[in-house]
Amino acid sequence: MAAEPTTPERAMTRSQDKRADEEAQKSDAAQHESKESASDTPSEGDQGLQDNSNVPKMSFLKLFWFFFYNFGLFAWGGPVAQIALIKDKLVVQDKWITLTRFQRVFSVYQILPGPEAAELCMFFGCLSAGRIGGIIAGMAFILPGFLLMLLASYVYTLAGFENQYFNASFRALQPIVAAMILRATHKIAEHSVRKHDTKKIDPFLVIIAVCTAINCALRLNIFISLGLYGTIYMFIARRLWIPAAVLFALQYCGYAIYAVFRGVPSPVSLALGVARAPSLINLFVLGLVSGSLSFGGAYTAIPFVQVEAVLLGAWLPQSVFIDGIAIGNILPAPLVIFATFVGFQGAYLENGSLGNAFAGAIIITLGMFFPCFLFTIAGHELLERLVRNQFLASFFDGLCGSVIGVIAMIAAQILKASVEGNLDKAKEKTLGEAVAATAQVGPAAVLYVLALAVLYKFTNKYTALFLVIAGGVAGQFLFLDV
Repeated sequence: MAAEPTTPERAMTRSQDKRADEEAQKSDAAQHESKESASDTPSEGDQGLQDNSNVPKMSFLKLFWFFFYNFGLFAWGGPVAQIALIKDKLVVQDKWITLTRFQRVFSVYQILPGPEAAELCMFFGCLSAGRIGGIIAGMAFILPGFLLMLLASYVYTLAGFENQYFNASFRALQPIVAAMILRATHKIAEHSVRKHDTKKIDPFLVIIAVCTAINCALRLNIFISLGLYGTIYMFIARRLWIPAAVLFALQYCGYAIYAVFRGVPSPVSLALGVARAPSLINLFVLGLVSGSLSFGGAYTAIPFVQVEAVLLGAWLPQSVFIDGIAIGNILPAPLVIFATFVGFQGAYLENGSLGNAFAGAIIITLGMFFPCFLFTIAGHELLERLVRNQFLASFFDGLCGSVIGVIAMIAAQILKASVEGNLDKAKEKTLGEAVAATAQVGPAAVLYVLALAVLYKFTNKYTALFLVIAGGVAGQFLFLDV
C-alpha cells in the first residue's frame, strides 16, 4: 500500500493542480475567442458595439426610399410595433449590426427625449450614409404619417366642427383614447420603475411616480417635479438618505408656505406660457419645448401641450385636443404627430386661414422633431458615454419614474374630460340639451371600460386601429341625436 504524501507534498500537488486548471481555462477561453472570430461574432471586449461591416452604403435617394417603403409606410400600431419592425428587418434579417449593439442603442434612446422608432431610423441612416443619411432616414420614416395627419387635419376642419355625424363619431372616440393613454402608462411603467440589474420593481421609483402624480394634483409645476425627483433618486442610488429626505421634505414645506401666502396654484401654473396665442413662432416654441420633454415617447409631451394650448392659452378646445390624439393613434407615424393636428387647428382657429393652418402644422412639427434629430445626428457615441455615466444614469432613472406620474395624471384628466364631454356647459343650455348632455356620460363610461378590456386582452399592433374604427361606428348609434 503506497504511503500518503506528506503535508508539503500535498501542498505542492494542489499548487500544480491549480496551475493546470488555470492553464486549461485559458486554453478554453482562447478556443472560445477563436470560434467567435471565425463566426464573425464580436468578442466579449467590444460586444460588437463598433462593428459596422455589414451596414450597406446607400445613395441618398436609395436610402430615402428604403426607409420610406420598409418603415414609414408600415409604421402602424404605435412605438412597440414600430421598434419591432425595425429590429426584425435591420438586425435579425439583414444583420446591419449585432443584437447586443442594438440593445445598447435602444437603451440610449429610451431615456432621451423623442420617439425611439424615429431615432433608430436616424441612427441606422447615419451608419449607412453619414449625418445627412441620418436626416434623410428620419424624414423618410416620419413623412407618410405627417402627410396623412395634414390630410386628416384638413378634413376635420371641413367637417369636424359643425357636422353632427362627424362629431358623434369623435365623441365616441374620446373615452377610447383615454383608455389607450392609461394602457400606455402601464406599459411604460413596466420597464421604467424596474432596477436595471435585477429587473425587479424598485419601490423608490414607484414612490416617485406616485408623488409626482400627487404634485400634479396639487398643481406643482411639472419641471419642478422632474428635476427634483431626478436629483432625489441620484442621492438614493448612492445611499445618501439624509440629503434625499431633506429634498423630499423641502418640496412640500415650500408648497405649504406658498399656499399660505399666495393660495393654491391655479391649473395654469403647470404651464410655462410659451404659447398663449397660436402664432407661428409660439407654435414652433411649443413644439420645441414639448419635443425636448418627451422622455418615454409622445405620452410625456401630451400634458405639456395640453396645459399650454387648452388650459393657459385656451385657443384649443379639450375635445378637439383629444380628437387629435385619437387620429394620431391610427396613423403610421410616431404618436407625437398629434402635434401637427394641434398646430393646424390652432392656427386655423386664430384667423380662419387655411394657409396659416398648414403653416402652423408644419412649424410645430419641425419644433417637435428637432430635438430628437439634434440628439441623434449630433453624435450617438457621445450619448452612449453619457448614458454609461452612473451619475447621470441614476438622474435619468429618477426622471423616468417621475414621468410615469405625469402621464398617469394626464390620463386621469383626459378620462374625466372624455367621459363628461360637454357636461360642464350643461348650465348654459336648455333643459332638454342639459339632459341630453348628461345622458352621454353612461355610454362614454361603458366605451372606456370596454376599450380598456380589449387593450389588455389583445396586444396586436392593429388593436388600436380596430378600436378607433369600432368607436367611430358606435358613435353613430350612441351620440348622433345628442
